[in-house]
Amino acid sequence: MKTNLAVRYRVPMLVAGFISLLCGMYIGLIRLGWNLPIPANTALTMHAPLMVCGFLGTVICLERAVAIGERWAYLAPLASVAGAILLITDADYCIALALIFIASALLCIVSIKIFLKQRELFTFTLVLAAICWCTGCFLWLNGLSLARIMPWWMGFLIMTIVAERLELSRFLRPTQGSKLLFVFALVLFFAGVISASHSAWPNFQVLSAALVVMTLWLMRHDIVRHTIRQKGLTRYIAIALCSGYAWLLIAGIIGLTFPTLSPGASYDAFSHSIFLGFVFSMIFGHAPIIFPAITKVKIPYHASFYLPLGLLHISLLIRLLGDFLLMPSLRKAGGLMHVATMILFIFILASAALCNKPHNKK
Repeated sequence: MKTNLAVRYRVPMLVAGFISLLCGMYIGLIRLGWNLPIPANTALTMHAPLMVCGFLGTVICLERAVAIGERWAYLAPLASVAGAILLITDADYCIALALIFIASALLCIVSIKIFLKQRELFTFTLVLAAICWCTGCFLWLNGLSLARIMPWWMGFLIMTIVAERLELSRFLRPTQGSKLLFVFALVLFFAGVISASHSAWPNFQVLSAALVVMTLWLMRHDIVRHTIRQKGLTRYIAIALCSGYAWLLIAGIIGLTFPTLSPGASYDAFSHSIFLGFVFSMIFGHAPIIFPAITKVKIPYHASFYLPLGLLHISLLIRLLGDFLLMPSLRKAGGLMHVATMILFIFILASAALCNKPHNKK
């Protein structure tokens, strides 16, 4: 029996996720060298956990809980939000880590339940994604450095997005050989993640090779090859997804070119090509679908959606130029543009929803 949680209880968790996003971006600016006030005892290393676990983890947990339609599943986003709040307020670091680990473990249970209901390659990939997050959080809980944890968290986000695109690729009926190639990419990817996380400073060469294979597979089999010819929201989503694939391919090429990524330069370019270029392109593309599913507030398509999407890519190009030209000023400018882009995107989504308010009330 479906016992989905009422929207009025979901929205505060989503809002808390966005607060985590804003705090994570603020810390990111300080890490880039912007002279901004920072509360005492705030750890600059919390940038990635707040972005990956506090924001993205919460949104993914919420989306999965809505899909399964059972109240217990909302314990996952509740735990991730509570953990993020503790990180932001510097209340109790150990409890924060434990709560985020619990959230990741609950997401594993939810994902396994979905797989048992629908035994398909894409639902199995969702399980692998949740296991990646849970493994990274377990390693974090046990004191490993974020550099060694990050390959698992990359796997969490990449596998989640790939699984959702894999579901839609079924309409194009990929051959058995194509499916086997995808499975090979999965195996190669996990070999790369395990290899990278075992090193004091990760070597991303195997993982990067997997990214290249996976991206080329998606470019060949994703339905966006056809939907990009349409209009309106469908075309916007297709363009966002294609640009995301381009960034994932760029990340793969960077990782192959610089096997031992150096802190602050090639590693920054590699990681942000994934987290910003790939992941946020997908978020920008799917936001008009994901957030209405969680909040029941319709967000009608508007051509202004292209503005933050374009700024996202421009800001990331500026950042990467700063990385490879060893120009901190460009990297700082790119980082500031990232924050402005996110705020602009939130504003445009909110404006679209408010303009449609009479329709949402019906």
